[in-house]
Amino acid sequence: MPAFRPARRSAVAPFTVMEVLEAANRRARAGRPVHHLEIGEPGGGPPAAVLEAARAALADAPLGYTEALGLPALRARLARLYAERYGITVPAERIAVTCGASGAFVLGFLSAFDPGDRVAVALPAYPAYRNILRALDVEVVTLPTGPESRFQPTVAALEGLAGPLSGLVLQSPANPTGTMLDPGALGRLADWCRQRGVRLVADEIYHGITYGAPATSALALAPEALIVNSFSKYWCMTGWRLGWAVVPEDLVEPFTRLAQNLFIAPPAIAQYAALAALEAHGELDRRVEGYRRNRDRLLEALARSGLERVAPPDGAFYLWVDIRERGEPATVFCRRLLEETGIALTPGVDFDPERGEGWVRLAFAGAEAAVAEAADRLAAWLRAPASRLA
Repeated sequence: MPAFRPARRSAVAPFTVMEVLEAANRRARAGRPVHHLEIGEPGGGPPAAVLEAARAALADAPLGYTEALGLPALRARLARLYAERYGITVPAERIAVTCGASGAFVLGFLSAFDPGDRVAVALPAYPAYRNILRALDVEVVTLPTGPESRFQPTVAALEGLAGPLSGLVLQSPANPTGTMLDPGALGRLADWCRQRGVRLVADEIYHGITYGAPATSALALAPEALIVNSFSKYWCMTGWRLGWAVVPEDLVEPFTRLAQNLFIAPPAIAQYAALAALEAHGELDRRVEGYRRNRDRLLEALARSGLERVAPPDGAFYLWVDIRERGEPATVFCRRLLEETGIALTPGVDFDPERGEGWVRLAFAGAEAAVAEAADRLAAWLRAPASRLA
C-alpha cells in the first residue's frame, strides 16, 4: 500500500471551544448540570418570523439551487440594510450571500490573496481567520494587542511590522474581547491600508450587538474593503449557515467564479428565512438588551471575586478576562471549573496562542436566568479558597 498522508494545508490548530463544548455535553449526558458560558451562540433561537418564513418556503418555494451569489431579492434587501443602518449606498451586485461567514472568508481570502502573501491578524482574535489563511498557504502575521489599544490594532503597531503586507483583518466588535474601533481609529487604519495597497478585510458579524455607540462599518471609510457579515449572531440563525460579503468591485468576478465552483449556491431555505429576519429588528434589539443585562451581571460577579481586569465589552457578547493572578494556565483553570461547578468557559489559547493561557473568554448570549445562575456559581467558586492553587 502507498504511504498516504494528509495534506500539509490541513495542519491547522483545532478549535478549542468545540472541545470544551464536547466535554460539557458529556457531562450533561451523564446527568450532571452544565452552565454554558463557552459558546458564542444566541439563546432562544431565531425570531418567530424566521420559522414562519421557513415553513412557508417548505410549502411553496422552489427549494432548488439559487443563483451562486444568492436570491436577488435577498441581495437587494441587504443593500437596503446598508442604507438604513449606515446611510451607505451599496449596489446589490456587490453583495454575495454565502454559506455562513466562514464561506465568505474562504471565498474572500481566495479571491484577494495568493499563496505566500502576508496578511496581518491582531491577537487575540477569532481563530478561524488564522486557520483559513494558513490552509490557503497565506502567511499569517500576528499583531499582539493589549489594554493600551483596547485590544485592537493600531497604525503604530502596523508600522512596527517587518516586511510587506498584502492584507489586514479587522473585527469590530471583536471576538473574544467585545471591543470596538471608534470611527477615528478605523479611519486611520483604512487610510494606512489604502496608502500602502493593503487589502482591508472587516468582519462585522457582531454589528447590531452594541451597548453604547453603534458600530461603524468599515465600508463608510474604506469603500474598497471586503466586508463580511452573517445572520448567525444579531439575527440568531447560527445553524442556518448563512452569511454575506460586500465584495470590492475588482473581486466580484473572481468571487463569483469561486462561489459557483466551491459552493454552487447558499442554502435556499435559509435565504427565504433571512428575508423575514431582516424585518425583525424590534424583537432582536430586545434580545440585545438582555445581553446587556447578562454582561452587567457577569461583570459584577467577577468584580466581587477579584477578577477586574476585563477588556472593555463595547459589543458582541463576550468578556475577555485576565486570570494570570490565579496562578494556573487557562486550560487547567477551565477544566477544573467545569469539573467542580459545571461552568464551561473557553481558555484563551483559542484566540491568542502566544499569551492566551493567561486569559479566558466568557460568552453571555444565553437565557438571562441561566447566565444569572452561572454568574452566582462562578463568583462563589472564585471566592472559595479551594478554587485557588495552593
